[in-house]
Amino acid sequence: MKVSSVTDPAFAGFDDIIDVRAPSEFAEDHLPGAINLPVLDDAERARVGTIYKQVSPFDARKAGAALVAANAARHIAGPLADRDGGWKALIYCWRGGQRSGSFSTILGQIGWRVQRLEGGYKAWRGLVVDLVQNGSIAAPVVVLDGNTGSAKTAILHRLAARGVQILDLEGLARHRGSLFGAVEGGQPSQKMFEGRLAVAMQQLDSARPVVIEAESSRIGQVTVPKAVWKSLCEAPRIRLEIPVEARAEYSARDYADVAADPARLQDIIASLAPLHPRDRIDAWQDLAREGAWRELAEDLMRAHYDPRYLRHRSRYAAREKAVVRLHDLRDLEAAAGQVEGAMSRVICG
Repeated sequence: MKVSSVTDPAFAGFDDIIDVRAPSEFAEDHLPGAINLPVLDDAERARVGTIYKQVSPFDARKAGAALVAANAARHIAGPLADRDGGWKALIYCWRGGQRSGSFSTILGQIGWRVQRLEGGYKAWRGLVVDLVQNGSIAAPVVVLDGNTGSAKTAILHRLAARGVQILDLEGLARHRGSLFGAVEGGQPSQKMFEGRLAVAMQQLDSARPVVIEAESSRIGQVTVPKAVWKSLCEAPRIRLEIPVEARAEYSARDYADVAADPARLQDIIASLAPLHPRDRIDAWQDLAREGAWRELAEDLMRAHYDPRYLRHRSRYAAREKAVVRLHDLRDLEAAAGQVEGAMSRVICG
């Protein structure tokens, strides 16, 4: 099978998509929904590579074949033991070569209907890169902007519940976007982030606007790809304007996991030392030790986040098409309704 798009409809015709690459390759990135049945694990792959370089290609292929056969037998007797005669699978490796070819041959001899992905993971990855770096977001983009603590992500999710089309970059990146934004489980690799983003982009309805939260060019440790970043920079913006006291109160609730880990909190504050006077850093550390998260959040916003956001916002002043002013963040459903109303004016105007 030759892949034609990141979300090729042909993928749906298979009961399983099987990635036969080593576990480390699979962990870095893989086709959405794929399962990992490696024909060579990481240590075995390294061993075969050493034989190839130090002995000969023939000896490497012979050693590799024995390992592939043993691993295939283990997969057939284990994860694939309950598959019946009508089971259909798509098999891929790095380039659609020997690893997927060997496993496909064995499964085919049993009588299962298997196909190989032509060009393997590399072919699919090429489509991902082309879309997120050189393509564009097909739907009209509206950016939801606002100072730190404006509940942009929460409002974005409520817009989705109201039927508005969204693209949740922070959700895909598994990070809340600020210094305090790390979430349990960590972030995906850059490749995996781009792959999931490409899938989300292809699933958008081009006839409807899509709301995306304003981001910097990096979300935690991953970088927003060129095509998406360009769309964010060029799109009309709706800005949330909320008093700093209300934003601090909301952040104290939203970042409760950070406040619950004093050591992590103090490490993050310490990382700001190159940007602020020593007495300010010490004052923030004191608030952290006291558990005064609302007061700490407000002071961080006033002295650190808001001034930086003001400089950032000035770059996109011409793109700001509406301002939604909220007194507090107690009713996020109502806030989402106001943003949806502003969207209609921005899109139509």
